[in-house]
Formats: sequence, C-alpha cells, structure tokens
Amino acid sequence: MQARRFDVVALGEAMVEFNQTTAGQPNYLQGFGGDTSNAVIAAARAGASTAYLTRLGGDTFGQSLMALWAAENVSTAAVQQDSEASTGLYFVTHGPKGHEFSYLRAGSAASRMTPAWLQQAGAADAVRQAKVLHVSGISLAISASACDTAFAAMKLAREAGTLVSFDSNLRLKLWPLDRALACTRHAISLCDIFLPSLEDITTLNGMTDPDQVVDWGHALGAKTVVLKLGGDGALVSDGTRRERVPVHRVKLVDATGAGDCFCGNLLARIARGDSVFDATRYANAAAALTVQGYG
Repeated sequence: MQARRFDVVALGEAMVEFNQTTAGQPNYLQGFGGDTSNAVIAAARAGASTAYLTRLGGDTFGQSLMALWAAENVSTAAVQQDSEASTGLYFVTHGPKGHEFSYLRAGSAASRMTPAWLQQAGAADAVRQAKVLHVSGISLAISASACDTAFAAMKLAREAGTLVSFDSNLRLKLWPLDRALACTRHAISLCDIFLPSLEDITTLNGMTDPDQVVDWGHALGAKTVVLKLGGDGALVSDGTRRERVPVHRVKLVDATGAGDCFCGNLLARIARGDSVFDATRYANAAAALTVQGYG
C-alpha cells in the first residue's frame, strides 16, 4: 500500500458516555463513546497514525472530546466545533438482558455535517491521505445530511485509492428498518472491507446462516467480509479463502465498545500490511481484553 499520511481515518459522531456501574442504581462512570471514535482510538493505541472527522458542539463536552483525541494521538485538524449545537450524550444501563443505550443526540453538531462541510473542513484531504477510511451504520443514521456526507466520503476514498471500511452497526432507534437496509446495501457497494455482525444482518434481512451473510456482502460489492459472531468469533473471507477465527474466552464485565475495539485493531493491522485473517486474530485478542472492564 502506497505511503499515506494516515493509516486509519474515521468519520462519524463522537459522544460523551455515562455508563452505569451498579445495575439498578444511579451510579455512572463518565467516559467517551461513539462507535467510529472508539474505533479510531483503538487503531491509534495499536500503533496506527489516525485522524477523526466530525463536528462537535461548542460546549464543555466538545472540549473534553478534543482533549481525549489529543491524548490518544488522533489528529483533530478536520474536527469542527459549532457554537449553535450540542455534543451528543448517551447513557448505558445494565440488566438481565445485557447493556442498553439511551441517547441525547437529536440535533447534535455531528448530525449537521454535510458534503459541503466535508470539503470546507479539510476532511476531504484527510480521506485522500489515508490508507483506510472507516464509517458505520451510525454514521449514516444520525441524519440524512450525515448519510449523504458519509457516502460522499466513501466515494472520494474510492477515487483516491483509499480502502473503505464499513461496520453495519445497526441502531433502529435512529432510523426505520427499510431505510437502514437500503442505505446499508448502498454502503456495502461502496466499501472494500465489510464488518457486519450476524445480529445486525439477521435484523436487516432475516439471514441467519453466517456463510449466506458473507456471500451477500460479496455479492453487493465488498471484497473482504469479516462477520462478527460474538461468542463464536468471526467468519472471515477475502473472496477466495474463508476461515472461522475463534474468540478468546474471558470473564465478561462490559461489552460496550468491544466491536469498535475489534474494528479499530483490525484496520490498524490491515493498514500495516497484515492479511485480513491475521488482523482478525489480533483484533479478537484486543476485544477480549476490552470486555474485562467498564466503558
């Protein structure tokens, strides 16, 4: 892969997290979230050169996210702060069915990103200078203009020879199923590396067989598919070879962000030249470490 300024650049919405530490009790640990932000930080921690593309509110929460990225060695040159909008927040609660999310993100600064902003903020240059661009279903779901922006970035990346990674990351609280399926199908057609979960695709189109899901991703245009199977590891395909990569068995404390950690580490290794199979093994180990703590 040719020399580029960045290994991994991600586009989406970053948020401030309040994660419940005791089920049923009003005790919360303040942290940070947002799937693509989590992923790009994970990539940076794995040694990748990274940048994040987003908009933040002109508030204390926005400043704290800027400080976070600076501390994590993620470039914020293309992050724009909006004094007329807020930074998104979310709460994680824990119960018998696992973790649940509650969001305060309507009208957030990130949801106001547009294709014109992509050019004006210098974000387009970061896309051209990256080995990999990473977006997700949430990048598409937060608003129609954000969806248009993500598609514009993906198309720009393809034109520039930048690999495009897409994580399905379905959140039906953000948009209706029909639109989610249509936009996901289009995103797959624009990506090189498709990173779905079996749960997402079963919800989207009813498929339950892992091999069928991988075939579906390839048929829509993805050259590489890494299907996340939770406790059953991952099914990886480069279009020629297909391999089941097992998970590491550890004590689960909090699964929040585990998939994002997986994606960031996988992309960091691919950007450094690993095969997708070796990168998946590395990413599985990283995800196993992150689920042993909160946030």
